[in-house]
Amino acid sequence: METTINLFLKILKAALVNEQAVPEREITPEEWQALFRMARIHNVLPLVYEAVYTVPSLQQMGPGFILPIKRQMMQQVMIQAMRTQEFLTLNQSLQAAGIRALVVKGIICRELYPKPDYRQSGDEDVLIQAEQFAACHRVMTECGLHTTEDAAALESAHEVPYRKAGSPLYIELHKHLFPPESEAYGDMNRFFEGVHDRAIPEQIQGSTVWTMDHTDHLFYLICHAFKHFLHSGFGIRQVCDIILYANTYGSSIDWMRVLEQCGQIHADQFAAALFRIGEKYLVFDPDKAAYPKVWRKIRVDEIPMLEDLLSAGVFGGADMSRKHSSSITLDAVAARKQGRKTKNAVLTSVFPPVSRLMGRYPYLKKFPWLLPVAWISRLLTYSHEIRNSENNNAADALKIGSARIELMKEYGILK
Repeated sequence: METTINLFLKILKAALVNEQAVPEREITPEEWQALFRMARIHNVLPLVYEAVYTVPSLQQMGPGFILPIKRQMMQQVMIQAMRTQEFLTLNQSLQAAGIRALVVKGIICRELYPKPDYRQSGDEDVLIQAEQFAACHRVMTECGLHTTEDAAALESAHEVPYRKAGSPLYIELHKHLFPPESEAYGDMNRFFEGVHDRAIPEQIQGSTVWTMDHTDHLFYLICHAFKHFLHSGFGIRQVCDIILYANTYGSSIDWMRVLEQCGQIHADQFAAALFRIGEKYLVFDPDKAAYPKVWRKIRVDEIPMLEDLLSAGVFGGADMSRKHSSSITLDAVAARKQGRKTKNAVLTSVFPPVSRLMGRYPYLKKFPWLLPVAWISRLLTYSHEIRNSENNNAADALKIGSARIELMKEYGILK
């Protein structure tokens, strides 16, 4: 791998254990620029800066380079701390109303880090039972949050976003962890039936937060990364979350159930590659995590996965061409599940079926015959994005999508 990538991973490894990175050689100005560019792309800037701010070659870059980074880092940490406090207040209001909402990822993962607010979360994901939605919506609005979702669509939507005016708090309220209508991964919801009955409490800053049990949660973290991998990819932060969770709660995890369920969605080699990356380049400790031998015996080359996730950025958003390539990969995965060939993957990515567009265009649920209107709207949006963004063209999207289909074949996701 490139030297800068190796440096980035070593710095991130030090950050995960709250240590200062000790470079083996002097880092050049060009490398510092590349390192902080990667930190921003993967949304780990506070972690990286905290691990390197004493390195002499960084200090030699001068205040013109360092101060903007430091200000951005401090702003991110401050905003994250505000999000955390506002969420804990909201969570107390939900519990007072008799609603036991399960928090997933977000604040639960942040607590795994030496300095929780240095791990950034743009939102908090909250899972509720569908029958509690009306009560939960009422509490949300009473606490000053609002949604832009159409009122008529609230009951049928699997996920409802809420924001609070003048606040960084952003909530994604889920009735299902994955969009049920997704042909590529909607069926993963079946693994989380009964998750509310298995829920456990966690103490965070003196507040009780309910979440999934450790086996469910680790599997969900893998599934969430897998979902983004099927789209346009995911970044290194999700690997950090998974390995830190495994290190912390490994002895309480039913690893064989996780492996069996990974196998059912063709993600066993995918997951094995993530743990290999964690062990080889980060801080995953197989013994501490009680990682079973049967997992360790899965033969997999982690390098292609590592290269893909590092080029993807957080949630695959490194550039627009990559994001648009997700239509090709998602159709290929859906085709495998439906037993059809993927020859028409490009055509289907341009003109997807109504089931795939219902989440983006809710009116299709009631009026599926308006599918051509959704196609036109989608193409106009894509055309607008091409005109107003860099690194975004159809040829690159096709090239990236085709390459990522081959990558999925390498990890047994596609045939």
